[in-house]
Amino acid sequence: MECSVCREALSARVDGEESPVAAAEVERHLAECGECRAWEGRAVALSRELRVRAVPITPDLTASVLRALPAPATRRWPRVLLAAIAVVQIALGALQLLGTGGHEAMAGHLFHESTAWNLALGAGFGWAAWRVRAGAGMLPVLGAFLAVLTFVSVQDLITGVVSAGRLVSHLPLVAALVLLLVIRHDHRAGEPDPGRGALPGEEAIDTDLPDEPAPPRELGPTAYREAS
Repeated sequence: MECSVCREALSARVDGEESPVAAAEVERHLAECGECRAWEGRAVALSRELRVRAVPITPDLTASVLRALPAPATRRWPRVLLAAIAVVQIALGALQLLGTGGHEAMAGHLFHESTAWNLALGAGFGWAAWRVRAGAGMLPVLGAFLAVLTFVSVQDLITGVVSAGRLVSHLPLVAALVLLLVIRHDHRAGEPDPGRGALPGEEAIDTDLPDEPAPPRELGPTAYREAS
C-alpha cells in the first residue's frame, strides 16, 4: 500500500468517515511504516486541538442590567391604606372573638367561622401591604367573595333580613379590593420590560453577545496533508 493511500484512509478514520481501504490493510502498513505512524499522530493531535477549545470570555452584563431596572414605585399610600384596613379587620375579628362584635343572627359555629374569616382577611391584607407580590394571590379570593356577598346582600336587604348599617361594615372589603388592584397595577408597571430601551442617562443593555465560535470544520485528506 502506498503511503498516500494509507494517509487518506487515516484521514477518513479521524474524521469519522468511511475508509477507502480495509482497516486491516491500514494497520499492516502502519506496522511497517514509521512515517505514516508519525503522520497519524500529528493528524490526531491537530484534530483534537481544533475540536477542543477554551471557553470564550463573555462580558459581564450585571452592572448594565441593574442600571436599566426601573426605580421602585414611589406611591406608598395604597399600601398604607391597605395596612389600615388590615388593622380594622383584625380589630373586628378580635371583637367577635370577645363576643362583642358579632351579628345578632349569628351563633355557634357560624359565629366562629365569621371570626376566623375576619382575622384571616386582616392578616392577609397586612401581609399584602408588606409584601407586594402576595396581593396577587388575594385578588381572586377576595373578588369572588365580594361578588357572592353583593348578590346575597341585595337579597337580604330586600327581604329585610339585614340592615343597611350592617352592609356598610363591608365597605372596607371593597376598599381593600380596589387597593389591591392599584398595588398590583403599580407593581406590574414597575417590572422591567426586556424590550424597553435604556432610560435617559443610562447605558443601553448590550444584548448582542459575542458570536459563538463556529464548530471546527472537519479536515479532509488534503488539509491533513497540508498540515503535515
